Amino acid sequence: MKLPRTITAAILLAAAFRPTFAADAVFPPGLRVGLAPPAGLALAKSFPGFETMDQSVKVLLAELPPQAYAEVANAIKANPATATPTGVKPEAIETAAGPGYYTTESAKDGATTVRRYSMILSGGAFAGYVAVQVPEAASKIYSEEAVRQMFASTTVRKQVPVEEQLSLMPFKLTELSSFKNVRTLAPGGALLLADADEMTGIEPAPFMLIATIGATPQEPEDRGRFAQQAATTIPGLREAHITMSEPIRIDGQPAYETRIDATSGKDNTEVTVVQWLRFGGPNTLRVIGSAPRTEWSSAFPRFRAVRDGIQPRG
Repeated sequence: MKLPRTITAAILLAAAFRPTFAADAVFPPGLRVGLAPPAGLALAKSFPGFETMDQSVKVLLAELPPQAYAEVANAIKANPATATPTGVKPEAIETAAGPGYYTTESAKDGATTVRRYSMILSGGAFAGYVAVQVPEAASKIYSEEAVRQMFASTTVRKQVPVEEQLSLMPFKLTELSSFKNVRTLAPGGALLLADADEMTGIEPAPFMLIATIGATPQEPEDRGRFAQQAATTIPGLREAHITMSEPIRIDGQPAYETRIDATSGKDNTEVTVVQWLRFGGPNTLRVIGSAPRTEWSSAFPRFRAVRDGIQPRG
């Protein structure tokens, strides 16, 4: 049967404004959350996610602690009529990774009226989060239904290839000292090496955190104070006291080693922690190693091997 021209034209017009989706999910580098972005969206350069060429439509992806999803799911189950603090009630959606919840609301980005969508789902050891912003001028192409389809395509992967994670860091890592789990806490921001995993908690076993600090002491005589102040900001330590803090050299560069005894984790594990700060250049390299006190003697050589294998990225 031949369709009338007006109906055929309407179908073609609708198809022209309906975004097509990638066949497979795309994962921003370093993330365990991915989705099939509509045509016209490419990997963003300044944040983990996707954006249009004019940067007006943005899709941000992130990983949150697992309890973030549990809190949303439990609140909705306890009272299905409950809305969010902004008055927007989350809606359930089935995604490629399992059930999720999303919200939709209108907002202003400067003088521009935009639609904002956000979705949360469970990734097991973490919660996946997707936030979308669409200006009113692009809402015919990136409609609410198109965003919902994109949300439905969201999936997760259990692991990010180690090579992919290391390539995002501002330094090279040539030694992993047999650590079982490697995770970028924020792509390109901080690296975690651990024997335990996120589900059981990392504190009962040796682990390391490696990052750069965007600050450095102005004078050499300030390095000791700087190192001790930095040591007091190590998260998760209780009843902590510094047992040693002294200048050393790492790979020929000035550095400071600080050691701390403390308790850590939900089981109040007694730990010994070492912090190395390597100075030189606009940023300071910070390496932290933590181990249960009973495992310190075997863990410390592993920490040093990783530390000595960190090289500037050419």
